Order: sequence, then C-alpha cells, then structure tokens
Amino acid sequence: MNERPGANRLVAWATIIGVLAALGYAGRFAGGKQPKEPLYHWDNFVGGLVQFLVLLGFMLLVARGLPKKEAFALRRPRSWGRAAAIAFGTVVVILVVSAALDPVLNPNKEQGLTPNGWEPRHAAAFAANFVVVALLAPVVEELTFRGLGFTLLERFGRWAAIVLVGIVFGLAHGLVEALPPLVVFGMCLAYLRDRTRSVYPGMILHALYNGLVLLFAVDFFHRH
Repeated sequence: MNERPGANRLVAWATIIGVLAALGYAGRFAGGKQPKEPLYHWDNFVGGLVQFLVLLGFMLLVARGLPKKEAFALRRPRSWGRAAAIAFGTVVVILVVSAALDPVLNPNKEQGLTPNGWEPRHAAAFAANFVVVALLAPVVEELTFRGLGFTLLERFGRWAAIVLVGIVFGLAHGLVEALPPLVVFGMCLAYLRDRTRSVYPGMILHALYNGLVLLFAVDFFHRH
C-alpha cells in the first residue's frame, strides 16, 4: 500500500502540534504558579515572540517545496462580502457559546492573559505584548491551523478538516476550561477559510478578536 502524497507532511505537522499541546498541558498540570498580569512583563513578550517565530519556522519547514500560496491559502478570498458575513456569524456564535459557558467555566481566568485593569507604568510592556497577542499570534496561528493544517487535512473532506482543525487548535493552547470555546472558535475560523478559500479573513477576525478582548480588559475605550 503506497503512502498518499504529502502524508509525511501531515505527520510532521501533527507531531509539532502534538508536542506543543503536550508541553502546554504538562505545564498546566505541573501546578506551576502563573505570573500575575503577564502582559505587563517583558519576559512574557520575549517568550511569546520566540514561541511564535519558532512555530512559524517549523511550519515553513514542513511546507518546504510546496507553493506557499496554495499551502497556506495566501490568496484573495472569493468574496470579501461573504467573508464579512461569515465573520459576523462567527462573532455571534462565540458570544452565544461564551454566554452559555461562562456560568460554568471561567476560560479567561484560566488562561490568565487578560489584565484586571490598566497600569500606566507598564504601558510599554503592555504595548509590546499587545503586538504579540493581537498581531503576531493571529497571523502565525492562522498560517499554522487554517493555512497549512487545513490544506493537509482537507484530504479527509472539508467538514472533517473543519472539525479537526478546530479540535487541534483548542488543544494546542494547553487549556481545560477554555478548551470548548477555543474549539468552537477554531472551527468557525476553519469554516471561514473553507468558504473563502483564503487565510486572510481569518487573520483579520482573529486579530480583531484578540485585540478587542485585551482593550476591553484594560477599560481602554472608557479611558479615551
């Protein structure tokens, strides 16, 4: 029985994501104390920057030899109007899921990223971390999951790819209580990528979501 073309790339991609998830859960269950207000610390910025750049490097290595435009879905969406409509639907779904789960789970507290308030003396560190969380992370995660990951999993069918990408996206964050909303968000972004055939709308939505969550957490809009 011959190996399907590109199956070795899928194994490599799955292995990288599996290691990422395993490290995340190992750290979570080891019981180590999470730093208070991590977005106000420079070491969190450096760690996040290195993590996402290394992950991007691994993705480029897995995709070596493939046309990057096709492998990562780096193409103009079929319709920006359709992309906007699906993005709006994604926001509605996430709000409904969050409202349903918040009384039972506390995903934001578990992740521990959103600050409890604004601390002006740490503005520079917050700005640097904001760039990582609201810009670098969405770009790298979309390229990793909805880009290359979806391309490699699409052989199993579009719906299988949507579901699997959502699941591994959630697991890669190494969280427990936040896992359900992360999986739903990952599936919605994968659906957006599938319907538009582009990774760009997901990047924009992901960046806006992360950025707005952080800005609302520090009460930015009420202060300006």
